[in-house]
This record gives sequence, C-alpha cells and structure tokens, in this order.
Amino acid sequence: MTRRLHLNAFLMDTGHHEASWRLPESDPHAHVDLKHYVRLARTAERGAFDSLFLADGPQLWGSLAQRPAGALEPLTLLTALATATEHIGLIATASTSYNSPYNLARKFASLDIISGGRAGWNIVTTAGAEAARNFGLDAEPAHAERYARAAEFLDVALKLWDSWEDDAVVADKAAGVWGDDSRIHPPRHRGRYFSVAGALNVPRTPQGYPLLVQAGSSEDGKAFAARYAEAVFTAQQTLAGAQAFYADLKARTAQAGRNPEHIKVLPGIVPVLGSTEAEARAAEQLLEDHIVTDHAVARLESLLQLPSGSLDLDARLPAGLPPESAVEGAKSRYTLVVELARREKLTVRQLIGRLGGGRGHLTFAGTPEQVADQIETWFGQGAADGFNIMPAVLPSGLDAFVDHVVPLLRARGLFRDAYGPRRTLRERYGLPRPANQYLNPAFA
Repeated sequence: MTRRLHLNAFLMDTGHHEASWRLPESDPHAHVDLKHYVRLARTAERGAFDSLFLADGPQLWGSLAQRPAGALEPLTLLTALATATEHIGLIATASTSYNSPYNLARKFASLDIISGGRAGWNIVTTAGAEAARNFGLDAEPAHAERYARAAEFLDVALKLWDSWEDDAVVADKAAGVWGDDSRIHPPRHRGRYFSVAGALNVPRTPQGYPLLVQAGSSEDGKAFAARYAEAVFTAQQTLAGAQAFYADLKARTAQAGRNPEHIKVLPGIVPVLGSTEAEARAAEQLLEDHIVTDHAVARLESLLQLPSGSLDLDARLPAGLPPESAVEGAKSRYTLVVELARREKLTVRQLIGRLGGGRGHLTFAGTPEQVADQIETWFGQGAADGFNIMPAVLPSGLDAFVDHVVPLLRARGLFRDAYGPRRTLRERYGLPRPANQYLNPAFA
C-alpha cells in the first residue's frame, strides 16, 4: 500500500507566532471565541487533515501583556467541535500530573462516543512550578517522578477503558435484561500513585480507547512513547536530527515489543507562505518586527533557568549553561534551544526571533512549492510519518496551507484526496482497534 502523509492541525488562538495577535487581521479575543475554532476545524477538515490538536496547561501561562492568555478547556471545546465536524480527529492535551485516571478516562471516553470515534489524548506530565502550586505543591515533582506517575496513570486508564466488554449491553427487552454484569471488569487497582476499584461508568467506545499521543523528546519521554504512544509530536530543527529521532523512536518501539509502524512521528512545522520567496520572507519579518523584546527575553531566561537580566540581546548565550540532566522542566525543549543557538552562533536577539514563531519548532518561510518540497524531503528520507502543521497566523495561515500546499501534496501522491471510508481517528492513522485486555488469555 502506498505510504501517505499524516497531517495534524495544531490550533493556537491567533496563531503560533507570539506577535500574531498584533496584526490588523487578528482578533485579540479569538482564544475564547467558539466560532473562530469552528471555522478553523472546518478549514482543516476541508483539507482532509487527519486531526486537529489543542494544547493546554493547568496554569496561566506567561504575562497577560505578551499575547492572548488563558484558553478554553480543550475537552469541552472539542466536544463542541465534534458537533460541528464529521471526519477530523480531535486531540486534546491533558496532564497525568494534575488529574485522576477515573475522571480523565471518563471524559475521553465520552468525547470518543460523542464524536463517533475521533478522540485523541496528548499525554503530558506538565513541567513548571506554576502548575504545581495550583495543585497544592510547593514545587514541581522531579522529571523521573512525573513519568513514573504517568506510566501508572496510563495503565489504570487502559484498565478503565477495557472495563466494559464490547457486548456488555444486551438490551433484551423481552427478557428484561439491559446488560450482562459478567462482562464488566472492575480494575481493582492499587499501586504507588493510584487506587481505583470500580469499572468506568461509560461503555467501551468506538475506538476502544482514544488515540494516544505523546510530545516529550527527553530520554524519559522517548521511553514512555515507545511503551504507549501511537503518535508523537516532536520539535526538530534539522533533517539529520529528525532522522536520528525517528530511527531511535522506531527502534525503541520495536524493543518494547510493539510494531514500529504503530507509532507515527509528526514533527512540527511553522509555515509562512508567500506567492514568492521574497513575499514570504517579508511576512516573516513583519511578524518578527512585532515581537516585544522584553517579553521574549524573559521567557527565554525562564526556559534556560537563568536569573532575570542575565541575557545580553547582542551577545550569544553564556557559556556554562547546565546540561539537560540538571534540568527538571521541559528537558528536550531546553536542549533543542541551546543546541540551535550554539550550532548557528545566534545572538540572543536572533534566537528570540527564531523562537517567536514556533518556540523551537521548525519555521519555514517560502512559496507553497518550497514548503511542499520540505515536507516531501523529510517524509521521504526517514524523518517523519507526517507533520504537525502550526500556522504562524490564524486563520489566514491555515487557509493558505489548505488552499495552496495541500493540492501540491495531493498532486505528488503524498496525501489523500478525500477522507474515504475510514471513519475513526485510529483508522485514519492506520492503527488497529485494540483488543480488550480482559479477554486476552495471557492477561487472564
């Protein structure tokens, strides 16, 4: 069968560029406007994207002065989008550090049923002291501790999603029997982090359980992905780096006893399009010119765990920054940013310009043909199974990608012309529906 790209639309208020909200076309209130997200979802569906994705975090991120702050709770928003779309997958971020397995498993099961099998969960462990303090902790848990909790969280969630057999509902009106209690399997789980006794109060869903997505690229993150993830969102700056990550993750997945074809790697790309390369560069420069330097420097100092006022705009990053192993926050993003600055010998001013569009994801300004070439190269040379499309400005950036890049990908035989008969998100990603673990003889 011909290998085809997977495309996911990563939707973020007015766009991924931090200055996008300042453009004349942008609505600074779009982040809480349901109509805005319905329009974006329908545009992505018009382009036959596999899925759309909403990021989230349980804290107020950054300063209100910087860009639109706050966000609608993603599972609530995706439930509304499920009624406004028919085909596109609906992926939400939710934290294993600041949720309980029962409630979250129930919410995702409900979304999967409401959407007809289109739900996906981007599993995060949530870095940062700000979030920790919102949940009664003085500091964020250690990186390894967060991933240990996440592993048990996933194990419990899988037990809960499997706690109903597919045919537990009998619905025999004549006999007066609605369901078969023998086909219910309470987890009765008691572990280091969680104790969950009873079965889920939602039946098994169209997909069995949601598509499992993961976005961490640290050593702990890759080990977790190899064990559980079915799609991985990753930030990669170079073809060689993306190829190395891709090969490593596929190998780890095989070592974990899973089919490497059942984990899809989707690097992020921030396309800035123009009818000519010069036009695209000008659009990119316009956005860069609207970055508020003080905000960008403060955010970079926070990422690098440096005191305020440590960075000189016209100097390179200071020598002697700590290694990734000493960082307890977003380890892989820390390393990516430092390596980018060192490799390209960027000043702080240049670095914040590069980070303004995608926070470390690959940014690419060019014509639709050049963007399609970049996607085809990475896809064809063992660096990606698809891409996380992150428009710099919304809605115009998504419109431009769907109208001008998607037709080129189709003409090259890389992307579908229409959705076709496959209806669930798992089917779109070429993944099987998981068997119920309680019916597995090895489990019994």
